[in-house]
Parts: sequence; C-alpha cells; structure tokens
Amino acid sequence: MDRIIRTFEEADRQGVIALWGECGLIRRVNDPDREIDRKLLHDPGHLIVAVIDGAVVGSVMFGYDGHRGWLNYLAVKPEHQRRGLGRALVGYAEHELAELGCAKVNLQIRRTNAGVVDFYLSLGYLVDDVISMGRRLVEDERSPN
Repeated sequence: MDRIIRTFEEADRQGVIALWGECGLIRRVNDPDREIDRKLLHDPGHLIVAVIDGAVVGSVMFGYDGHRGWLNYLAVKPEHQRRGLGRALVGYAEHELAELGCAKVNLQIRRTNAGVVDFYLSLGYLVDDVISMGRRLVEDERSPN
C-alpha cells in the first residue's frame, strides 16, 4: 500500500468532494467546488490530500491569518480511520503552520460531529472557553439534488 501526503492537484477534485460528502462535511450552504476554488485562489499550498494507491482517502485544509492557524475539512475515509492518517494530516498542517510562525491552531467542530472531539483531545487540543460566531458574506447554496 503506497501512502502519500501531498498538496492538492486538480485531478483530486472529485475525490476530495466525494470524501467530504462521505464524511458528512458538506452542507447545503457550502458548495465544495467553490470552497476548493477559493482556497486555490487564496492559498493553494494549504489544501492537502492523502492518497493511497492513487485514490484520495484523506484531506485537510488549513490557513494562517497572522494571529491564529485554522484547520478545516479534515477528513479520512471511514475504512482508513484509526490508522494514523488523520494524525499525519494534522501533523503536516501543524508543521507547515509552525514554519509560518503560527503560535496557536484553532478549529471548529459541528455539534453533529461531536465524535471527533476525542480524536482532537488525543492530539493535545483543548476545548477553549469561547463562543464561535459567523456571518456568511457569500451565498453558496447548492441545489438540493
């Protein structure tokens, strides 16, 4: 089994979108094609995929705003979970963020995805005493099909 962690390539797009769907990361208000396009336009080196035998089996999108680093879209195909792949993807992102001078990494977890809390706790992440707020500036709403 040949496992590679590398920067996203356009040929990975459908595999990444399928992965996000399989892992429950796509919401009606987040068009995955647009999410990828925006990342590639703004910060293409920080969309990472894990590939095994030519197939996308994991991803992480991350960024640094000069104050905090952020992890988004961490996903591992269910049949490849609990084998260190998620840990390797987070480690890759953390290393890259540290190289940029990032002092702290944040992430958000949807309440419906609370099962991953233990995963992040095992990596040393702590629950911050904050309220996460957001406001959409762009409507990506996709058709319900």
